[in-house]
This record gives sequence, C-alpha cells and structure tokens, in this order.
Amino acid sequence: MGYHINKVEWDIGKELLQQIRERVFVCELHIPKHIEFDNLDRYAHHILVTDDSQVAIATGRLCSDGLIGRIAVLPEHRNRSVYRSLLTYIVELAQQQGCDCVSINCILNEVERFKRNGFEQQGQVFMEAGIPRLRMQCPINKFNTKPFTLMH
Repeated sequence: MGYHINKVEWDIGKELLQQIRERVFVCELHIPKHIEFDNLDRYAHHILVTDDSQVAIATGRLCSDGLIGRIAVLPEHRNRSVYRSLLTYIVELAQQQGCDCVSINCILNEVERFKRNGFEQQGQVFMEAGIPRLRMQCPINKFNTKPFTLMH
C-alpha cells in the first residue's frame, strides 16, 4: 500500500485533521478535547497522510519553533513506513522553514526510539494532558531516518 503526504492549511483540512486526532487522542487515549485542540492549530503547519484511495489515515503538526506534535495514525495503519515517512516529511518541512533543530514531547516508552534517531533529552519528565513526557530535541542535520514505530 502506498501513502501520500501533503501539507494542508488548518482552515482547509480542519475536518479531516480533527477526525483523525479525535479518534486517536480523544477516544483512544482519553485526552480531553479542549486540550487536544489548542490555539497552536491555527498557526502550525499541518501534515495529512492519505492512502492510495485518498482516505485520510494520519496527521502531524509542526510549530514555528520546530516542535513536532499531534502525530496521530489510525490503528490499522500504524507501521514503520507511515511513521518514518511522516516524521521525515515534518523534519524536511522544518528545515525549509529555517529551523536548525526539531523537538518533540515524547511519551516515556518512546524515548529510546527517538534517541536512536538522533534526538537527545532536554530537561526533566513533565506531565502533558495527563501523560508523563520528556522533551527530546534533534539538530536537523543529525536526524536519522532509520525505520521505527511509535505508539503516540
């Protein structure tokens, strides 16, 4: 199965982006809707992944400071190819936007996977939406596109 990745404007792709994020974050992970959708959505760069049938299957966003977030992949499409392609696209977009490094607020059981991809720990564990996380940062020139799978 092939995948297509495109940058979409929030105002144009909002419905599809919200459907995916609501299914993954609100329904599956029980994150309150008012926390999942924030003011950054209006200003962030949004990425939409579709399958060969043009069905929306994943999304992510990039904030102007290089923060990667809201990576949501529908359960039936969680595989290394989707995650690798989505993250690579976001990092390339960050580079085009003039960022020298990217960061992500990573759930704790994914820290080692991000380390293998060039990310380093920044600061201490903190809570975000009721989930313990760690800020990970990576200079764009050290980002490694080695395949890996994320849970969220």
